[in-house]
Amino acid sequence: MSLYTLDTDAFTLFRMGHAQVAQQVIAHASTDLALTVISVEELLTGWYTQLRRATNRNDVARAYQRLTDQAMSMSGWRVLSFTLPAILRYEQLLALKLNVRKPDLRIAAIALENSATLVTRNFRDFQRVPGLTLEDWSK
Repeated sequence: MSLYTLDTDAFTLFRMGHAQVAQQVIAHASTDLALTVISVEELLTGWYTQLRRATNRNDVARAYQRLTDQAMSMSGWRVLSFTLPAILRYEQLLALKLNVRKPDLRIAAIALENSATLVTRNFRDFQRVPGLTLEDWSK
């Protein structure tokens, strides 16, 4: 059994019905798929921002509906936490000065600690992380 964790972008593609990504997700058992808590945070933060910016009841209702839809779309997914071992791995990666954004390093650390393959289109940044296995399901 292999574990695949989708990064934020890959999960968004799945949610939007991207044919190749959806086909790959469907082809794997749900027990083989995961998100990181960092991706959950990124996905929800965008809608929180929209809520804070909403100026009328229609915008508020629309933002809450999108937040609800986002939360529901993640409800059946296994979520990998940013555990103490993952934090320690993240700190090791940070010390390597890989020129990778901190949230992406956190996602990478979680994937490494769970021996997971990271599903992403962002090979440019993630390939800098030593030992990280990557796949792009969008092709």
